[in-house]
Amino acid sequence: MVSSPPAVPQNQPVAEDVILRSEARKPEMNPTLGIPVTVNRSGTPRHRLVAIGDSLTQGFQSGAIFNTSLSHPAMIAKELGWSSSFRFPTYGGPGDGLPLNLEKLARQLEQEFGSTIDLWEMGPMLIFLRQYLDEIEDYWERGEGTRLPTGRTINHNLSVYGWDLRNTLSHNADRCLQTLKQNPAQDDFLRQIVEYHNERAALHVLNTARNSAGQALTPLQAAAALGIEGTQETGAGDGIETLLILIGSNNALGSILTFKIRWSDKGYDDINLNDQYTVWRPIHFQAEFNQIVTLAKQIRARHIIWATVPHVTIAPYARGTGGKVQPGSRYFPYYTLPWIKDSDFNPKRHPHLTGFDALVIDSAIDQYNDAITAAVRQARQEGRDWYLFDMAGLLDRLAARRYINDPTARPSWWDAVGGAYPLPPVLQALSPVPDSRFYISGPKGRIQGGLFSLDGIHPTTIGYGILAQEVIKVMQQAGVKFYESDGKTERKGEIQISFPRLVAIDTLISNPPRSVVSIIDKIGWIDQNFNIVSGLVRSNL
Repeated sequence: MVSSPPAVPQNQPVAEDVILRSEARKPEMNPTLGIPVTVNRSGTPRHRLVAIGDSLTQGFQSGAIFNTSLSHPAMIAKELGWSSSFRFPTYGGPGDGLPLNLEKLARQLEQEFGSTIDLWEMGPMLIFLRQYLDEIEDYWERGEGTRLPTGRTINHNLSVYGWDLRNTLSHNADRCLQTLKQNPAQDDFLRQIVEYHNERAALHVLNTARNSAGQALTPLQAAAALGIEGTQETGAGDGIETLLILIGSNNALGSILTFKIRWSDKGYDDINLNDQYTVWRPIHFQAEFNQIVTLAKQIRARHIIWATVPHVTIAPYARGTGGKVQPGSRYFPYYTLPWIKDSDFNPKRHPHLTGFDALVIDSAIDQYNDAITAAVRQARQEGRDWYLFDMAGLLDRLAARRYINDPTARPSWWDAVGGAYPLPPVLQALSPVPDSRFYISGPKGRIQGGLFSLDGIHPTTIGYGILAQEVIKVMQQAGVKFYESDGKTERKGEIQISFPRLVAIDTLISNPPRSVVSIIDKIGWIDQNFNIVSGLVRSNL
């Protein structure tokens, strides 16, 4: 059934170039778009896999970048038999990552206060939090975390969380260093948060990405530098076998983080000004994306896989509250913070988007994805071996509250593309079966969710495994060969990610924190009685 626009008030304006759509864009199931290309496979590229992207490609999880060895590019490198050669940054510290690892925090609270936190323990808990956050802040601002990697060895995973199209085009290590120099960290007694954590994280990715003169390179320039290294046999030809480019989510993600739509305007292409915008107008996204396409064409990569931008409104951080606005609608009347219960929600008091806002954001993203698809189509018509990985379609098919649990809201193309995404049997055998709802666990284990981590935006390890599996399918269609761990013995047939292995190492699945439901309840109680959390969100709008 085709859903109609939500029958709720329009909360925020619609950019004039946004085309509202009654249903989500149909996923593109053929990565080649049906256009054959002849590929020159002579020689062995020195770099089998390079990735450019944002948090979803860097491996961000539960509020922090830490498990970079479990990013989906790292998982793919393992299946390629190339994991020992795949280079990526690592992040440690007392909090296991940057800026704040919510899973580590939940386990620390559990260790200190048990699986349930009583109201009388709130005072001691706040004192513990202050000390815990201060230790993390000191590590990254004044301690071991300030030591940066040196040399000229460029990482293969060149992704940086929080970066949008303009960041990818213009940002480099020297810009990050300049920002930190101009804004020395202050040890604020009350504000215990790592200042400019994004720049600090980016430096661990890009500080070694420099040319022979020592000049800092952007991610695209760094990939180009790897590409010109050519094949192992001659040093000529394509230096990269497969280049992944998964970028653009942060051109709309700010809308659900702030619960505000601020359309891109003057300065959208200025890295010093564009942070004020939360959703890019399609014409501005197109202009920025065209520049990335132009630069990508100059990178010597045998195959390039481009991903579409997911509908950010599906992420459970922005939780739909109340029943669907009408039969057949994919939207809820309002979207707000995940710990605010339906019975407590007040649109005059709590940050929110309306269902109409969600429609507008989704419609803009559909136009982003039209642009990405058109670029791949044109490149293939030019003879370039480019592919489309429809990540947006994948997430749509995993959307529990939007489609899977509400058959009346499913789009007209639902059955034609195979319906709900079939989880691997190992995941289907888990109880409860992992889904896209906000992750909650308690004294008896995981209660709901499992595909999204504790921040409600980024995947769990098994969620990243699903991304890796789908990209591998595209790579196999491109004719990429996969090898055993020795890097020499070719693997035959369909390459399958080991989900039993991922389940075992995904601690949110195999060893759920026992205090998450208690922590969420306490956050909700504080918000309901003192409006602290919602007020804090509003103060940053």
